[in-house]
Amino acid sequence: MTDNTQSKPGVGTKAVWAGEKDQLVHHATQVPVVVSVAYGYDDMEEWYDVAIGNKTGHIYGRNTNPTVQAFEDKVRLLEEAEAATSFSTGMAAISNTVYTFVRPGDRVVSIKDSYGGTHRLFTEFLSNINVESTLCDTGDHEALEAEIARGCKIVYLETPTNPLVKITDIQRIAKSAKAVGALLVVDNTVATPVCQSPLALGADLVLHSATKYLGGHADALGGVVCGDKKLIDPIFHYREINGATLAPWDAYLLLRGMKTLKLRVMQQCDSAMQVAEYLKTQDLVESVYYPGLKEHLHHDVAARQMHGGFGGMLSFAVKGGMESAAILLPRLQYANCAANLGAVETTYGPARTTSHVECTVEERKALGVPEGLIRMSVGIEDLPDIIADLDQAFAYLKSKI
Repeated sequence: MTDNTQSKPGVGTKAVWAGEKDQLVHHATQVPVVVSVAYGYDDMEEWYDVAIGNKTGHIYGRNTNPTVQAFEDKVRLLEEAEAATSFSTGMAAISNTVYTFVRPGDRVVSIKDSYGGTHRLFTEFLSNINVESTLCDTGDHEALEAEIARGCKIVYLETPTNPLVKITDIQRIAKSAKAVGALLVVDNTVATPVCQSPLALGADLVLHSATKYLGGHADALGGVVCGDKKLIDPIFHYREINGATLAPWDAYLLLRGMKTLKLRVMQQCDSAMQVAEYLKTQDLVESVYYPGLKEHLHHDVAARQMHGGFGGMLSFAVKGGMESAAILLPRLQYANCAANLGAVETTYGPARTTSHVECTVEERKALGVPEGLIRMSVGIEDLPDIIADLDQAFAYLKSKI
């Protein structure tokens, strides 16, 4: 008798196969792009049952779509969540998730080093609806715990952060959040499911800017949030009414990109580690930020809660600030100077024009983001070529200062 029992599939296998089978038609091996806005029913009772959720199916493209559903299911299975819903962008995922649960008079506790758009949500928009936001120094777990203990509705973490790649202990903060009945939301964009599993560490919700590593090819916008169905259902309802719907074509591109997620991210992690070590040897580099470095403030936490690598993104500050960065970056040959990360191409950008462009000079200074800080998203190019490219650019910079 043949034993067909299979072990639990790994993240690489799930990235290729998960969530697709139910959406295949006509014996196709790839999920189709379904662009229909509406879905027709001759049977009025069946239509009604689908409309009120008693039967699976689709009614209208703003609500659900077969291609989009395949994307949501793939991410859900990668994050080992019960449910997921998607959005038109990563910021839509973040803002819709927060707005679903907060009410006037509520309080949110987060960290100071979150992505600039997220930071703006907390410091500018939530106050408009009388929601208080308290932002603690990233990595100061005692301060976070003290603020959470005062009571809050949401605890929001981004770890590693963008662009200073700071680390917060998810498991530790989860205990504090649960003690006061707060939801713990974790942005897992930089780590990806390849390197980190926030739900397994105690988070209630995990979200991604799918535009970045999940898609991996800088050609599709999207966001997604995963967690228990009882939490995802109200987020889905908020999104379907407010309309930040993921487009079918973007969902298809994200699905296609995710098939190589593990391969890409593992190589990017390996290369980022070696690039960080290389940058430490450069005279013109003042500081290097990467959680894989043993001297990183919370390397021990990162080593405990991350698996498979420390991410493909790092940052470094050059001597001479933006004047030096303006000389260095245009000399790079195998790189895009652009406001993106997580793509197959290596991408560089000053924080002041990428992650924290929404912030003023004073705000960036208060957040500890140097004006000359360069974010580097390591691509999948051959590592010797990435290093050689940096070598020639630093040599040119040295000749000019």
